[in-house]
Amino acid sequence: MNHRASPARGLTRRPLLGLALLAPLAARAGNALSVVIDPDARVETLYAEGQWCEGPVWIPALNSLVFSDVRRNRMIRIPDGGRPEPFRDPSENANGNTLDAQGRLITCQHRTGRVVRAEADGAFTVLAERHGTGRLNSPNDVVVATDGAVWFTDPTFGISVPSEGEPRASEQAGSFVYRLAPDGTLTAVATNFHEPNGLAFSPDERILYVAEAGKRPDGSAPRTIHALDVSDGRLSNERVFARVENGIPDGLKVDSDGRVYAGTGDGVRIWNADGSPVGRIPTDGPCANIAFGGPDGRRLYICAGPKVLAVETRVRGAGLRG
Repeated sequence: MNHRASPARGLTRRPLLGLALLAPLAARAGNALSVVIDPDARVETLYAEGQWCEGPVWIPALNSLVFSDVRRNRMIRIPDGGRPEPFRDPSENANGNTLDAQGRLITCQHRTGRVVRAEADGAFTVLAERHGTGRLNSPNDVVVATDGAVWFTDPTFGISVPSEGEPRASEQAGSFVYRLAPDGTLTAVATNFHEPNGLAFSPDERILYVAEAGKRPDGSAPRTIHALDVSDGRLSNERVFARVENGIPDGLKVDSDGRVYAGTGDGVRIWNADGSPVGRIPTDGPCANIAFGGPDGRRLYICAGPKVLAVETRVRGAGLRG
């Protein structure tokens, strides 16, 4: 069920970026970025009262963006053209969110180590909480395939970072990517990531992109986004799709033309489907996650630390539901 919090503070709309920043980026990228965003586009601040905003998802049935403020243990709703309001408080340190084919909200909960689905009556159905004999670590990001399977990542951030969950020892042999089949079978489909984070399908669902947000045993950070072929619920042919220049790759999204978007240490980085860079939408600090939404699916929402931003684009997000 949804819990109510004290009234949210008012909506702030401040233009952050315009021609001065976006036009040079388009020029450096050979005008590739201008295909995605008009150089005159304005990035607006929709919310600025968070600690670590994450997991944005557009919910058509609510005509709203819903996102997680992980470290404040709450979720917020912003109706289109409206003011922020509480959605769930507490949220079990919710992180990633997505919709299934029926428009039901699926959420990764750091604190409980669960993936849950909200039903029409407000109750939660636990989709996943254990693998083998142990509890999951702290499910982080989640996507639903057209066959109904739920794919999610399970790094340790919610059990190793006190502000993002509840510290405890891991009960798993590692941090894996999982597939929950429609029949309820949970399978670890990728087991060689250090800390898998964001994930997203290509428009035809033949490729799964996974962000590596962990460190190697020697302490170095790979800063890589990986691509894996998908066939019959299995993954193969893992390769590095892109390397991130600043920070680590976090949340991932794909547009209907196959471009890949990633939250990074200095904003939203964008690549073509062949891995060639398109450009960057800069943010003041690290960008955690992004989502397409709005009434026409062309608005890009950006979670950047305490803020949620929005910019109109010339493209539409892939796999939008509801």
